[in-house]
Amino acid sequence: MKQLIKNDWQDILGPEFDKDYYWQLHQFLKSEYQTQTIYPDMYHIFQAFEWTSFKDTKVVILGQDPYHGPHQAHGLSFSVLPGNKVPPSLQNIYKELQADLGITPVNHGYLKSWADQGVLLLNSVLTVRKGQAFSHQGKGWEKLTDKAISELSKKGKVVFILWGKAAKSKSVLIDTAQNTIISSTHPSPFSANYGFFGSRPFSQTNDALEKYGETPINWQLPEEVKEN
Repeated sequence: MKQLIKNDWQDILGPEFDKDYYWQLHQFLKSEYQTQTIYPDMYHIFQAFEWTSFKDTKVVILGQDPYHGPHQAHGLSFSVLPGNKVPPSLQNIYKELQADLGITPVNHGYLKSWADQGVLLLNSVLTVRKGQAFSHQGKGWEKLTDKAISELSKKGKVVFILWGKAAKSKSVLIDTAQNTIISSTHPSPFSANYGFFGSRPFSQTNDALEKYGETPINWQLPEEVKEN
């Protein structure tokens, strides 16, 4: 069993690393990283799992695949490294956060403080070619991340935030008798006005967590951040 994640996610996902589909994915990625510019760098592919352990995961915010611009992606959905402009979808997330909970937007997009509190910021696909959105879809990542979602569903008392059609399609993996799904349109500029704004996902999430006997998330991000 390959040791790729340094916490309890290794026990959950380790058997997947020995399956044929993952070997094929590994061979594909080996070639891609050698011949193309791929994001995030190979040492941050599993960053979401590293920062939010299985046992500590209370909330999942599901994205599609990493940002495909230079120095943005670092392994967490919707999050960008310090020093980057806040991407449009995340700007809209901040607007809804302010409308929902009165939290003033910060001038960065580094979401580590959410991850540290048990928010798994997971993309369905964990890598991408520079400038080519969705370029690594259908290569095997979906099988791995579907496994993660299914195992969290079995654990129970997890809030799944599903924005947009692709994320909503994962609802079939989630037992709603034991977990909570909060869904709306995607926060991108193309769809935010059609159901994302006004959906109040952050207060709904905290209400659900309190019903589960869990500590609510402090959605207020720090004003200043450093990469770590």
